[in-house]
Amino acid sequence: MDIGALSMIMSQARVQQSAGVSVMKIAMDTGKKTSSQMTEMMKNVAVEPNVGQHLDVWA
Repeated sequence: MDIGALSMIMSQARVQQSAGVSVMKIAMDTGKKTSSQMTEMMKNVAVEPNVGQHLDVWA
């Protein structure tokens, strides 16, 4: 294998790795945004403190 071909292969591998890292960063940012939105939604949920404290069981 000559040096030119090896150089091209290494360059393509770097480009693929860089693209993979970029896609992963986008996915992580989306996940962070989604989780913060879910946290905000949970803050707005009305909680009934007395619900679920008693269980009626009939045999």
